[in-house]
Amino acid sequence: MPKKFSVLSPKKNFLAITRQYSSFESSKIAILSCPYEKTTSYGKGAAKGPDAILKASHYVEFFDEETQKEVCFSHGIASLKPLAFGKLHGKKALDLIYKNVKSLIDEGKFVVTLGGEHSISTAPIKAHFDSYENLSILHFDAHSDLRDHYEESKYSHASFAARVAEFTTKITQVGIRAQCLEEFNFIKEKKINTFYAHQIRNEGFDSVFTEKIIDTLDKNVYITFDVDYFDPSIMPSTGTPEPNGFYWHETMKLLKKVCERRNLLGFDVVELAPRKNFPFPDFLTAKLVYKILNYKF
Repeated sequence: MPKKFSVLSPKKNFLAITRQYSSFESSKIAILSCPYEKTTSYGKGAAKGPDAILKASHYVEFFDEETQKEVCFSHGIASLKPLAFGKLHGKKALDLIYKNVKSLIDEGKFVVTLGGEHSISTAPIKAHFDSYENLSILHFDAHSDLRDHYEESKYSHASFAARVAEFTTKITQVGIRAQCLEEFNFIKEKKINTFYAHQIRNEGFDSVFTEKIIDTLDKNVYITFDVDYFDPSIMPSTGTPEPNGFYWHETMKLLKKVCERRNLLGFDVVELAPRKNFPFPDFLTAKLVYKILNYKF
């Protein structure tokens, strides 16, 4: 096994599962931690997100009562050693992530990438885009992240979706409630499918609205999930918490239907900025990761 695919021990891996179910060879699922944070502009701490998710996952139950599954045992989950970025930033950092995610896809793994700031998501999205046809990007976020550049960086957390749009505009955004005029106009020009928070709240996050979202997606889907999509009342541990966010039940209903109706090929979860002595958001994020896996498999 290549050194780059070395895995964490059960004491440090996702769910604290034994080697029988967490070795690289025996696992269908691979979790890649990317503790990268170079461009956060308000609240800091996203680099600590992956480790906090893994630690909190030790208290998530193996059995999911809704799906009646134990995906960790039926499919195996290998938690890879976190990427070391050193002085790498911008495109060089993204190239490192891309290389690793693409290699994992080529090894037949279902890849979950943990951030880190949202700028990292361009790389796993591109790796999946280069590996599969008919791919749509489902983007959960409070922000559009479609600025061409932000604070003099084209690889800012506020610009990741603009970089994605350079190779595909098959993007569906859900929960948006903060953007600049440039982004608003870009969405109209490029026909990005954007479902704003005020629209969802006014019309109701019911089955009808869920169908509208799913109807924008191709057969194959990649999910990028910024935790600031959630309302700050349940997700305060993030860089830029925005009011009028969303809650657990309605979000799980949508994710479940997406996984039932479309072929989820991979996902990332980003922008958790853990706070000392406040573990709930960390646990919620770990549970989110495991819920998506149980819906997928």
